[in-house]
Amino acid sequence: MKASEFDQKFDDDEDLMDCIDLNKARRLNLERTQVRMNFPAWMVHSIDKEAQRLGVSRQDIIKLWLSDRLRQDHVYE
Repeated sequence: MKASEFDQKFDDDEDLMDCIDLNKARRLNLERTQVRMNFPAWMVHSIDKEAQRLGVSRQDIIKLWLSDRLRQDHVYE
């Protein structure tokens, strides 16, 4: 199928699922990069308490807080 045909089907709000190979699909900017950081013990303890209160992991609470801050500061959208 030509790109122009695909675009026309999209514009016409037709179902395109048969035209898309979802095995090759990926979401942009979601590739993971490992980052190592050192925190003071008191900070780790506080992070762990909040993570336990919310029922999430230490890593999840840190990612949530960083994401909230970056959105608040409009660093990414």
